[in-house]
Amino acid sequence: MRILVVEDEPKMRDLLRRALTEEGYAVDTAADGPQAIALTDVAAFDAMVLDVMLPGLDGFEVCAAIRRRGTWVPVLMLTAKDAVADRVRGLDGGADDYLTKPFSLEELFARLRVLIRRGPFDRPAVLAAGDLRLDPATRTVRRGAEEIPLTGKEYGLLEALMRRPGTVLTRAMLVEHCWDLGTSPGSNVVDAHIKALRAKIDRPYETQAVETVRGAGYRIRPDGGRAATRTP
Repeated sequence: MRILVVEDEPKMRDLLRRALTEEGYAVDTAADGPQAIALTDVAAFDAMVLDVMLPGLDGFEVCAAIRRRGTWVPVLMLTAKDAVADRVRGLDGGADDYLTKPFSLEELFARLRVLIRRGPFDRPAVLAAGDLRLDPATRTVRRGAEEIPLTGKEYGLLEALMRRPGTVLTRAMLVEHCWDLGTSPGSNVVDAHIKALRAKIDRPYETQAVETVRGAGYRIRPDGGRAATRTP
């Protein structure tokens, strides 16, 4: 999943970027309000971590501005202010949740997982395709009772596919959700990671959960691939 972090303080911005990247998210950052608004115009994010105290446009104004433009990315606002009036202003301005500094990274991660599940399409707590299950809260993937260890990018690709079972996702769409803006959608990076993912979730189980749609992209079979190996 792809996160936009909007924070003007360099150390905090870098801390959040590194922590979220280690959790497996693709992370882009902005140091001020106008830059954040511009990024939401050119990229789709699954959630935004938005600091209130920004130079120029503050977080309240940024949130209100992107809502007026029809951008409904879930927004988690960060602030040193914990007054009721400030929380009300943020929520009324279109924010989805509010976290007061200082905060624990574990709570930040948990709140983001909740917000991502509230996105514009169905986001169940545990994703399933046949006996293939992915739990975003614990970041675990299983075939039946067997846990399958994945790298961060493999996990990100599988999550993107499993959130839209049966839907074809182009390579560009997968790059947009799983890599930052510096990655070229025309590269073969997606194909290489899909091959590695199949080697873990399909080949050992003689299934074909991840299908190639020639000339279009990839999709996950809603049945988890079991039907692909059945014989009459």
